Amino acid sequence: MVLAGKVQAETLIRAPADKFHEMFWKRPHHISNVSPQNIQKCHLHEGDWGSLGSVIVWNYAIDGNSFVAKQIVEAIDEKNKSITFKVIEGDILKEHKSFKILLQVIPKGDFTLVHWTFEYEKLNKDIPAPLKELGFLIHLSEHIDDHLVQA
Repeated sequence: MVLAGKVQAETLIRAPADKFHEMFWKRPHHISNVSPQNIQKCHLHEGDWGSLGSVIVWNYAIDGNSFVAKQIVEAIDEKNKSITFKVIEGDILKEHKSFKILLQVIPKGDFTLVHWTFEYEKLNKDIPAPLKELGFLIHLSEHIDDHLVQA
């Protein structure tokens, strides 16, 4: 019985890759201002914004239900515009033994490709793949894009 999994999704946005990457790298606490219906709060629990090893707490809503996730910034690759977050506490760990979120932002001419990957291990085989959560991040990416293009 395989409990480990990986799901991926991507969306094409108009905002510059550097600006989008910076929102998750150095300014995630601004995302609640950009998309308050999705992110109610984002605060720094430990460390410094934009630093490896920092711990960030997210309060978010999917389909009207509120959730919390505490994540550690596990990797930052400025050159490749990628960030890896490891969930260390929160609602997602009620169904998963481990859960990582990888974001990579790739310039594509006049557009930017936002690529999200979840790597996880479920607690049991009856738990569905986290596709709703992945869709949430695609939707959130589009909100951030709208904000950055208007700014």
